[in-house]
Amino acid sequence: MAEQIFPTKGNLMNAKKSLALSQLGYELLDRKRNILIRELMSLVDDAKGLRGSIEEAYSEAYTALQRAQLTMGIVEQVAQAVPVDNSVEVKYRSVMGVELPKVTIKKKKLKISYGLYHTNDELDYAYYCFDRVKQLTAVLAEVENSIYRLAIAVKKTQSRANALKNIMIPKFQGVVKFISDSLEEKEREDFSRLKVIKLQKSKKNV
Repeated sequence: MAEQIFPTKGNLMNAKKSLALSQLGYELLDRKRNILIRELMSLVDDAKGLRGSIEEAYSEAYTALQRAQLTMGIVEQVAQAVPVDNSVEVKYRSVMGVELPKVTIKKKKLKISYGLYHTNDELDYAYYCFDRVKQLTAVLAEVENSIYRLAIAVKKTQSRANALKNIMIPKFQGVVKFISDSLEEKEREDFSRLKVIKLQKSKKNV
């Protein structure tokens, strides 16, 4: 590609500018990638702990529900009395241009929405356990979705950085070298030509 470019000082300046911009772009992308990877690894560690906690919470909740059903029978009708929960909110925060979700559940006192006459403490405890499951699930959903988004962003950033490092920067380095070498060769030729002209003039004056 360098051979197709006419070796002029103007083209040399443009090639040097393009090279400088490519190098700066690579540095910025490399910095962005490192920041995203740090954020990603931090969330991966959080997810490991959360998965363990949520497995325990689900196990405890289903065990509590089984106990409630052993003492009360099937609690489907009671469950229908529990209202739909609309307290989950999703907002976003930006990390190096990557939008990461922030899942929150409005804090409110847990209220028993079913009748107490035909229920017992076992059902109340199961209700409490599933509320805790809901809280942990929201947090885990936030973390895992953020991990997914960050992983995609890291892959794209890495791809762009590699393109600059392995394609664009070598290309412009080659162009700069080609033009610089061509201009230096031209200067040497011009210098040699001038020497010959001066020598011929001096011979004529003798």
